[in-house]
Amino acid sequence: MGGGSVVVRVLRDRTAGRCLAGVVVSGFGTSAMWLTAGIWVKSLTGSNSLAALTVGAMWAPVLAGPALGALADRMDRKVVLVRGNLVMACLLVPLVLVDSGRTVWLLFAVLVLHGASGVVLDAAESALVAGTVPASLLADFNGLRMTANEGMKLVAPLAGAGLYVRFGGPAVALLAAATCALAALVFARLPVREKPRAPGPAASPAGSWRDELAAGLRRIRASAVLRPLVTAGAATMFLAGVNGAVTFAYVDEVLGRAPAYAGVLYAVQGAGSVAVGLLAGPLLRRLPERLFAAGGIALFALGLGARTVSPDAVALGASAAIGFGLPCVLIAAMTAVQRETPDAVLGRTAATAGSLMTAPNAVALALGAGLVAVVDVRVLTASAGAAGVLTAAALAAGARSRRGGPGAPARAPGAPAQAPPEPGSDAASPRP
Repeated sequence: MGGGSVVVRVLRDRTAGRCLAGVVVSGFGTSAMWLTAGIWVKSLTGSNSLAALTVGAMWAPVLAGPALGALADRMDRKVVLVRGNLVMACLLVPLVLVDSGRTVWLLFAVLVLHGASGVVLDAAESALVAGTVPASLLADFNGLRMTANEGMKLVAPLAGAGLYVRFGGPAVALLAAATCALAALVFARLPVREKPRAPGPAASPAGSWRDELAAGLRRIRASAVLRPLVTAGAATMFLAGVNGAVTFAYVDEVLGRAPAYAGVLYAVQGAGSVAVGLLAGPLLRRLPERLFAAGGIALFALGLGARTVSPDAVALGASAAIGFGLPCVLIAAMTAVQRETPDAVLGRTAATAGSLMTAPNAVALALGAGLVAVVDVRVLTASAGAAGVLTAAALAAGARSRRGGPGAPARAPGAPAQAPPEPGSDAASPRP
């Protein structure tokens, strides 16, 4: 099935189609702000460190994913999507007051709050889609969501930079606010009415707030389906962080190119991610999630390893392989989370999985930035590539043993993988 058929399948479902539209609209404004915030801070303060810190400000709330995801389990998810986007729109408007180094603190405060809102909204959206979209469409939706996000990263930063050059930072902030408000309108028209949710096992009166926040982590650790996928995702994102940290050194020391050439490599990588998003759904109907993820990690690792040589054709091919392979484990893991998790703890489980797979990327970016100053970039990319191959092999070996084990249930071709429910859990309870 081609990418066009996948798009049609998702858009025919009103809930999936409108959720995807909301993601595209809000993602455009967020991506525009992502680049422009750094340029804005640099122009006001002259500090490269503060400019780089804008990215960290938006990503830092991911570390609080379990706590923020719990909010999505306590409230009506459609209401969270509507009101959350409206709150984000209101938060962005005061940025019109940022006009000097003395007021740049306001920009950082808004970026942190914007990142926190994004974690809550992602958890609410993942949970709402899992409960209202047919299971056969989950992989297609998650793949197209990845395509939409990566497509926005290719287009929106250029639009934001152009708007900044012509009208200044406040204009970009107002654009982002407008896209959030429009996304709220799209989500308000979702044909969804959630049923009251029974409290999850961690939300019992006897449980402490710490127990409740840890419910997502316990769910992942106890699941033979989720644990290896999330673990592999975390390892892969760590390697992706190393790759991101050495990109400019690779361009300079291996390719002998000007720093601007990194933009070409990022564009090719983004195109690879767009392509895999279109193909993820059909592939996941033919392959077990772990094999799909393992194949993607292996391709990503080969792309990393290829960054030890200098021809431009290899550099472009390696970037395409990295872009195509990296999202596979993320798509597989989040699809499995949606399918395997009881509704009562789905929001915090999705947010916890996101935190576990994203945090290593930030750690590796910092670690790689230090290592690249003392270790040859070829050694770093070769080592990261080898580690990626080992990660893929371990995940694939686990998939084979699980499929071939005694008593393993057969799965019809094209049917989604389904693990048996854990004893004593409510995983066996059907969701709409």
